[in-house]
Amino acid sequence: MGNGLLTERHAAQIEGVLSCWDRMLIFGTLPGICYAGGMTSFLFERKIRIFDYAKFAEPFRNRIRENAEKMAAKAGIEIEFIRKRNFRKEDRVKEIIAKRGKHPGLACIFSVMEPCSTYKPWHNKQTGKTYLIPDDGKCLHYYFYFVDEDLGLSHVRVPTWLPCRLQVCFNGHNWLAGQLSRLGIDYGMADNAFTHIADWHRAQRVSHGWEAKRIHARLNALARQCCPIYRDFASGYHWSVDQCEYATDIVFRRQADLQAIYENLARTAIHTVKPDNIATFLGRKLNGQYEGEMGNRFNIRIEGTRIKHTMGPVSIKLYDKIGLILRIETTVNDLTFFKHYREVEHRDGSRETRWASMQKTIYSLPALRELLEAANRRYLEFLSAIEDPRAGRNKLDKLSQPVEQEGRRYSGFNLFDPNDENLLCSIVRGEFNISGMQNKTLRCHLRQHTSSQVSRLLKRLRTHGLVKKVGHTYKYYVTAFGKEVVTTALKLRELVIIPQLSLGSAQ
Repeated sequence: MGNGLLTERHAAQIEGVLSCWDRMLIFGTLPGICYAGGMTSFLFERKIRIFDYAKFAEPFRNRIRENAEKMAAKAGIEIEFIRKRNFRKEDRVKEIIAKRGKHPGLACIFSVMEPCSTYKPWHNKQTGKTYLIPDDGKCLHYYFYFVDEDLGLSHVRVPTWLPCRLQVCFNGHNWLAGQLSRLGIDYGMADNAFTHIADWHRAQRVSHGWEAKRIHARLNALARQCCPIYRDFASGYHWSVDQCEYATDIVFRRQADLQAIYENLARTAIHTVKPDNIATFLGRKLNGQYEGEMGNRFNIRIEGTRIKHTMGPVSIKLYDKIGLILRIETTVNDLTFFKHYREVEHRDGSRETRWASMQKTIYSLPALRELLEAANRRYLEFLSAIEDPRAGRNKLDKLSQPVEQEGRRYSGFNLFDPNDENLLCSIVRGEFNISGMQNKTLRCHLRQHTSSQVSRLLKRLRTHGLVKKVGHTYKYYVTAFGKEVVTTALKLRELVIIPQLSLGSAQ
């Protein structure tokens, strides 16, 4: 892309660039009893009355409590019971770590009464059958905070009531810090972000080497330590991703260098990012059906110095971290939002590889990383196109000039002509960036034009270098020049020219 990316334009001011997992929230469930029907079958097999469920569950609660007390005694710490609603566990953990140091081991244990998912006995008078049904309850939970040798600072949340659904939270930057320490690579960190790494390229390779199998082993070890009662029900926990964040950090050498461009980036992103752009960043096609179903959930907010673009369960954020790092971060609350090619097993036992929704298992994380890294990259490309309007002004002159080809003259484009504006806005729509455009698909947004008129418009766009045709097809894509010049043109129109004209008319 030449000097198209802002990371290349500002290379002299940038210390390094790194993409890495950030906050990870993993849930552990026991396959045989994680649903009411499974627990019902478990009780039937052991000839335990359904209405004796509470009596059956009590000993397991007591064993989890006894285990927590043993762990606390062994580590020489006390379990802190949380009574206040506004108590911030993270702040208290920071105080404890500051006193004890960052050496591996159990740092602290909190206990708190919180809601939990459970079951209750139910007798169906119509069928005469008795079974368990899902129920919401409240029980004592333990929060075990560790400085783990692999995961860094992390915690395990353990409910004391069956079915004991575990929650493990850790940060990918802390994991990477541990790997760099083992490799002898010098680094500096602040607030879960790297401010310096002696070898950024090697660190990126290490980050890409994140192995689900190794993380799986660590999660199993934490379950054995914090919730040993699981052996009564299954050979192990099934681990699934509840929420994850993937961040691309552009680390500047000085805060002043970032602040010089950040305000302009934030202001222009608010005005120029539209729902179809968000779909493009995430590798999705925004069609009418999706927009009708989810349209009210698209939003762009400024939260302090953060901008957030949301599409369903996924969001992309842009913010400046500690005034030194420009972070692009994609957060996923439901992995099934994304699709990829994977093996699908049918009910009859047959298997096939096809395009399907991503599974929530931790073994989907390598494929998800590629999708999220691409999303961050597309967002960076978009920001780079709007970051410096001066870079595109010479190209804007080219856009407005007529072009002659094979004896025919094709007029330039005028941003203040409604037809030209509509055409340019249409070709940079998100769905065209992913799957390309054809005469018939472009005509959906140029309803007043006939097929032959749209063909002439496509020829006009081609002669100006804004679109290119895919060989032996009827499909067109916007060129890199087209993306840059149209984005810059629309930005200048919305943010500079129109406000100045309004100001002039007011005077």
